[in-house]
Amino acid sequence: DAMDIASLRVGMVFDGVVRNVADFGAFVDIGVHQDGLVHISRICKRFIKHPAEVLKVGDVVNVRVLDVDLKKKRISLTMLKE
Repeated sequence: DAMDIASLRVGMVFDGVVRNVADFGAFVDIGVHQDGLVHISRICKRFIKHPAEVLKVGDVVNVRVLDVDLKKKRISLTMLKE
């Protein structure tokens, strides 16, 4: 379990809550005071025009950390099982 963004490692898996759905993806709260982004291409295996087709604010989703950029305070996540 991570307590802050600096303790995140690539490959860590979390249950998170969708906080916002945008044209390009969904922001997910994984409990580290910085929401992570699941890009639209990483939400599901089939093509979707907008993340709102499969997600809504408040959904609980299983995500895996793809990348952490400490300088920009960005967390990249995926929902895809690879």
